[in-house]
Amino acid sequence: MIKLRYPHLFEPVRIGDTLFRNRIFSAPTGHPDVTLDGWFTEDAITYYERKAQGGAAAVTLGEAIVDSVYGKRHKFQVSLDNNAVKHNLSRLADTVGRHGAVVSIELQHSGMNATPAQGPDAPPVYGPSACTAGGVHIKEMPEEIILEIIDKFADAAFLAKSCGFGMVTVHAGHGWLLNQFYAPRLNKRTDKWGGSAENRARFTVEVVDAIHRRCGEGYPVEVRISGTESNDVGYGIDEGIKFACELDGHADIIHVSVGSSTGLTGKNNVFGTTHPSMFLEDGVNVKFAAEVKKHVNKSLVATVGALSDPAMMEEIIASGKADIVEIARGLICDPDIPNKALDGREDEIVHCIRCMSCFSHLMAHGHFFCALNPETSRERYFQRCLPAPERRRVLVAGGGMGGMQAALSAASYGHEVILCEKGPRLGGNIRCEEKVPFKKHLTEYIERQERMISRAGIDLRLNTEVTPEYAEAIGADVIIAAFGAVPAIPDIPGIDGENVMSAEAAYAAPDKVGETAVILGAGLVGMELAVYLSMLGKKPVIVEMAAQINDGGNFLHGKCVEAELDIYGVEIYCSSKAVKVDDSGVWCQTPDGLKQFKADSVICATGLRPLMEEAASLRGCAKRFYQLGDCLAPKTISEATAAAATIARDIGRY
Repeated sequence: MIKLRYPHLFEPVRIGDTLFRNRIFSAPTGHPDVTLDGWFTEDAITYYERKAQGGAAAVTLGEAIVDSVYGKRHKFQVSLDNNAVKHNLSRLADTVGRHGAVVSIELQHSGMNATPAQGPDAPPVYGPSACTAGGVHIKEMPEEIILEIIDKFADAAFLAKSCGFGMVTVHAGHGWLLNQFYAPRLNKRTDKWGGSAENRARFTVEVVDAIHRRCGEGYPVEVRISGTESNDVGYGIDEGIKFACELDGHADIIHVSVGSSTGLTGKNNVFGTTHPSMFLEDGVNVKFAAEVKKHVNKSLVATVGALSDPAMMEEIIASGKADIVEIARGLICDPDIPNKALDGREDEIVHCIRCMSCFSHLMAHGHFFCALNPETSRERYFQRCLPAPERRRVLVAGGGMGGMQAALSAASYGHEVILCEKGPRLGGNIRCEEKVPFKKHLTEYIERQERMISRAGIDLRLNTEVTPEYAEAIGADVIIAAFGAVPAIPDIPGIDGENVMSAEAAYAAPDKVGETAVILGAGLVGMELAVYLSMLGKKPVIVEMAAQINDGGNFLHGKCVEAELDIYGVEIYCSSKAVKVDDSGVWCQTPDGLKQFKADSVICATGLRPLMEEAASLRGCAKRFYQLGDCLAPKTISEATAAAATIARDIGRY
């Protein structure tokens, strides 16, 4: 018998009539590539298929709506009360299921979070109790509608089963309808649907029972709950345990997540809790699942949140804290986590850095990408890509994020690759953040890229500056210039003083930063630096010339950073332009006039200057020349890695 490194993690589990090949489930994730008719596009289908190929035991589609009249939140949600979606869902289930994964779909009703329809005949927005939330008048849901929705959940599950879905996941957490009914702060009813924990959980329990009656007792039903609402006014784990106890024996799996932002005002940054930010520890929610596990006897318990380390997941299962681990963003970042863990290739895993780039890009532009995985949402473009028909000699100049990805991708397609880096190590400017605790997974990623470059047979040349003369001597067919950028220093009197340093220098040598510091610039670099210095016991102040912080940046991550700044009490002054630096600090023109900000150190976090001309000097040294990343213009990691992978794929093909 083969001895597995993670025997508990890869022990199959039978749930009802269904066998799951291991204990790693792909948690519910939606996809924006849904047509107005509610059909998943080929890109969306391939996205889910990729998770099954990676070895997950279950792949769950997120946010499918059971009630398109009262329950829809946004346009990316498939409506399961429309039989017209059956053929499309059947194709998706077949495509994903062929790879050995059980296909599931999350059944959801938005309740008081539903997007209100317009017009005189528009249906009302219902919640457990009448209230006003976000300027919308919420009506108390009458019992006849409750009973109708229970039937709709059962109908949706039956539709899913008839399409080939081996399980359904009922969303009763995160502030959606069933969670609203359970939450005491939202449910003020005095009938059988409110009051006691039993009554508040009744809606969810009857939904589960209705599904089992319709689909058969052996058909697995997973219920996702918020073990705690994780906000200032919501319920805690004690109520979460009561909810789980009411579901015990009804739900086949109780999936313990956290958080709810429904009906909240103020500074509650619940999104960074439901989708753990980089400031939270790995496996942050396991403790809640473990508490639930102590109190349920019949249902299996699943945990979710900031999981990607196979050793940690093995310990969770082996110790009895949970029966199943679920991964969402981790499998967006690296869908092969299960297969890599099974094969003993843990050091090849790309761990999600929890930067929120995926969600921020989705909300800003209508589709999502991953900072570290250039194939995310581009699976069809990269899938089953054969080696290039013509092998090329490729010179990659610059070993930052884009350069490393370009080298690895080019080598994977069969090209001869030479990677040159001016400095002694790979990683580029981001390497300066390797001591920052909340950036540990980014440091691990750079180290992982180094290992993969070594294994790929790439000719790595450190401490090597690529000049036109050097490039010509290489005789490359293709040059990819990834020179990066250098800190942009503003033209301010006194900016060259001994008490002034760049953000890069401050990250690399925080001991050289004084006890008090003024950070010029409230972009993400300056904001994150302020958090880091605060963690070290220093007292930073941020000065920003724009009217707002994080103008144009990754806004969801920015909200998480802002929450941390609030915890540490960091003061931020907007609409304040630095006009002079001296030994005692910075003079700024503020809305209230000229003001001095006294500090031991002044740190410039005022952006980057692309090494555009330096990179362009190599243009005539090879027939094919590309520039990517910061040497074109300041880029995000996502933009740099995506461009690098795409350029490498095209070499020798077009």
